[in-house]
Amino acid sequence: MKLALGPNLYYWPRDALFEFYGQIADAPVDIVYLGETVCSKRHTFRLEDWLEVARSLVESGKEVVLSTQALIESEADLQTLRRLGENGNFMVEANDMGAVRLLSGKKFVVGPHINTYNPRTLDLLAELGAKRWVMPVEMSRPMLSDILAKKPQGMETEVFVYGRLPLAFSARCFTARHYNLPKDDCQFRCLDHPYGLTLKTRDGKPFLALNGIQTQSSSIYNLEAELEGMEQVGVDVIRVSPQPFHTGKILSLFRQRLNGSLTSTDASQQLERLMPDEPCDGYWHARAGIEQIGISAQACFDKR
Repeated sequence: MKLALGPNLYYWPRDALFEFYGQIADAPVDIVYLGETVCSKRHTFRLEDWLEVARSLVESGKEVVLSTQALIESEADLQTLRRLGENGNFMVEANDMGAVRLLSGKKFVVGPHINTYNPRTLDLLAELGAKRWVMPVEMSRPMLSDILAKKPQGMETEVFVYGRLPLAFSARCFTARHYNLPKDDCQFRCLDHPYGLTLKTRDGKPFLALNGIQTQSSSIYNLEAELEGMEQVGVDVIRVSPQPFHTGKILSLFRQRLNGSLTSTDASQQLERLMPDEPCDGYWHARAGIEQIGISAQACFDKR
């Protein structure tokens, strides 16, 4: 299986992004997704900057894919989408059906925000030009296995295996509302929360993370222990989501798991020390997403 780094879901300063991807050039990753997928108001990086980083990563031997926004809200968003589709050098990850239509006839990747839940949908996307699809994050292993038994020839499958789960989008900005600010005058408060803004229940339990217009899980989705099972059902690529801290270490641990130089037990122990919150893997096991089935969540915190 190949190792991919997904698009950055957070709003980081310009210098931090350049520094981050400079480090990724030397990271043990095969595929890097670049681009703003959450909010068009995040301006520290323009398309020209993403293309500059893309060219640099290609020189380092990485495959680069440009990702589109999941929620298109304005003509300016459409213009950016068209420019991505016409870039001429890099494959594009489509994160809404408008992007799929724009990219029809070209090779493209179906992002995790496209509702791909059955073989007929996957067949249609393949007819339009899709060469890889990213499994929706709430899909279970049994569902995935059923789809892959009938997948189109040549279609690659990618699974989100590490990071806060991107669950939903809204036209309303939750981070701005947290600060009693209108969306159009959000003062870019997402910059103050490089890993999202944790939302807790009334009894103080972390539940969700607010990331601008995106809602995420507060728990860290971690399928490191499921890699062998993924290979058995035919997964081709695994995706790690960029983290504000320790991304290089996390990629290295997954690479060692893929090449067999690190056991699952050792990798799990090391990953647990890098997590900012509790782990979860419920969706993969057809359970509530917040649940932890593969390893003991309590054991994770007992080691700290």
